[in-house]
Amino acid sequence: MSAPAFLEARDLQVGWGGRPVLDGISVRLAHNEVLCLIGHNGAGKSTLLKALFGLVPCTRGTILLEGKPVARPDPRAMNAAGIALVPEGRGVFPGLTVAEIMRLGFWANGIPAAQQSDRLDWVMSVLPMIKSFYGQRAGTLSGGQQQMVSLGRALLSQPRCLLLDEPSIGLAPKLFQDLLGPVRALQQERGMSILIVEQNVREALRISDRVMVMKSGEVIREGLPADFTDNAELMELY
Repeated sequence: MSAPAFLEARDLQVGWGGRPVLDGISVRLAHNEVLCLIGHNGAGKSTLLKALFGLVPCTRGTILLEGKPVARPDPRAMNAAGIALVPEGRGVFPGLTVAEIMRLGFWANGIPAAQQSDRLDWVMSVLPMIKSFYGQRAGTLSGGQQQMVSLGRALLSQPRCLLLDEPSIGLAPKLFQDLLGPVRALQQERGMSILIVEQNVREALRISDRVMVMKSGEVIREGLPADFTDNAELMELY
């Protein structure tokens, strides 16, 4: 019998107004695995991440954490279980400085004052570029810098699992590589689980262990990154 996944969804259905966006989808994210979720716009990828994190309710199905059903998934409970979400569009407050955003992160994660300095130092060791704009307002930062802030805020909790929703949006390929490199290194060092939704398929596959393709709320194919190197076949999947 295989070991339980870190995070799993079974027969998940999510919808609005009587119309399902996810229709009976099942996903397993193993311990120490990077799973890349790809598919066309509107396939339900972001909805799946939100459902796993408890941001949207499920009309059917079960979410399991390390083999145990989660009775009522909600962001606070999932965060306490070691899961962090980096949302699409970065989600930073433009009028706040990076320092203020990090202080909000401490408060949201319930990190005691005595631990905050060490926790911030650790995040800076993972994403050292944040130091150079720590005092700036988020609205003055580039897209890549804002994405680093969003990721750094999520890392304050030292999560065991990261849910990354379209981290490459608005970023040049080189900036995306600069962001993914430290994430992959951290994942391998700490044995984290990562579920990444991404449109920049080529770059995302470089750091992934497994790939799932979604279409119209369902998983239509899965495999290893090497199985998705053919451009023509990728176009057909989309």
